[in-house]
Amino acid sequence: MVFNSLEYFIFLPIVFLLYWFVLNKRVKAQNILILVASYVFYGLWDWRFLSLILLSTVVDYFVALKIDSLDEKSKRKSWLWVSVIFNVGLLGFFKYYNFFIDSWVDMVSIMGYEIKSTWTLRVILPVGISFYTFQTMSYSFDVYYKKLKPTTDFLSFAAFVSFFPQLVAGPIERASNLLSQILNKRTFNYDQIVSGLKLILWGLFKKIVIADSLAPMVDDIFTNYSTYPASTLILGVTMFSFQVYGDFSGYSDIAIGTAKLFGVELMSNFKFPNFSRNVAEYWQRWHVSLSTWFRHYVYIPLGGSKVSKLKAIRNISIVFLVSGFWHGANWTFIFWGAFHALVFIPVFLMGRNAVYKDSVVGENTFLPTLTEVGQVLLTFAIVTFSRIFFRSESITAAFSFINKIFTDFSYEAYSHPMGYRMIDYYVLIILFVIYEYIIRKDERSPFKFKSKVVRFIVYTIVIFSMLLFYDSHMDRSFIYFQF
Repeated sequence: MVFNSLEYFIFLPIVFLLYWFVLNKRVKAQNILILVASYVFYGLWDWRFLSLILLSTVVDYFVALKIDSLDEKSKRKSWLWVSVIFNVGLLGFFKYYNFFIDSWVDMVSIMGYEIKSTWTLRVILPVGISFYTFQTMSYSFDVYYKKLKPTTDFLSFAAFVSFFPQLVAGPIERASNLLSQILNKRTFNYDQIVSGLKLILWGLFKKIVIADSLAPMVDDIFTNYSTYPASTLILGVTMFSFQVYGDFSGYSDIAIGTAKLFGVELMSNFKFPNFSRNVAEYWQRWHVSLSTWFRHYVYIPLGGSKVSKLKAIRNISIVFLVSGFWHGANWTFIFWGAFHALVFIPVFLMGRNAVYKDSVVGENTFLPTLTEVGQVLLTFAIVTFSRIFFRSESITAAFSFINKIFTDFSYEAYSHPMGYRMIDYYVLIILFVIYEYIIRKDERSPFKFKSKVVRFIVYTIVIFSMLLFYDSHMDRSFIYFQF
């Protein structure tokens, strides 16, 4: 079941009505409903993989209790490794098994030994496995570091692991935020419900109007890149930047908005990353929950920046390489992670990695300065260039794509079969960027205008655009489901 499907818009009101008007004020019953609804939500995709969520839940529930019961550090660490090995092993088998086998075969072939692999398996990647395994592991980590006391309420813990709004594509929540809310009483809050519905509407707009409308052109350009000139390829990867942003941030908005309907506040996952002034700020604004996870559980345990410059560079490189590998079993993602490490390290060495942590572009003026415009455009160009690796099917295709950009530059975009719609795409992206700039100071309030007339006009445009751009024949799944 996906957020932008008819099934979901039948499922959600039913769960909402049962939650507030049948089981209201009965926390235990509400949590059981969340758990059942979450398993139904996931099971409609493939019920067989519910066993993996349950296994991950059981392992980390008992591991955390065991860690908490021990005083000796070595024994506590041994039990922590049980959680890490189990979850990483689960993720490794379903996501990376064939990748490692194929890479081994390729390496042996390079050495002059031609073998045919008979060890690859037809493994289906369970949706959301990268997200819920990281979420359960973070619980074990927090208990190990004594930042959290483990719960003895298994049903509530299971609801925390499988909470359907963020189960398959995040945000990756820490137990200190999400589990604490699930364990405590939630109250019906009209303003919170309305805020949630607004976020759902905005998320659907970004998915349907931005991401889905750009998808056909992007798919065609990346599939047939060898037949197009550089100008079209640059257009294609630029549109992909907006597609993946609209798709993933749209999902996050719907997830956060849906959670609000049940009295739960999830962390922000996107903070207008397209207005970042350097790569470090970009990673403070893009997929915030994953960046936070790696900072807390990989970067800081390695020593973070409180070590020598050389070791700090090592730590940064490890985080980006692992982050790239987390995204998928393909060398393209590892190159993508390595590229971001290469462009992040100079920012770190210049001491500019935290300079924009608590500010937004054009913070003190309505319009950005020319310097800020230049910084934003340069950062966007760097990030967009990296997405050639992210979107390409293979390393060979990525480098061929890049080579074509630098060796076949001409302007023939209108020779594209969909060239007649090119002006529509330009206008759509420009209007979207302008609107996001206007609301850039609060990612949770996309329709926060004092004038009722302005709000009515914006709502009308958003809803009309969704009806205009909606295509019932399009694959409506979200890009990050594959991760």
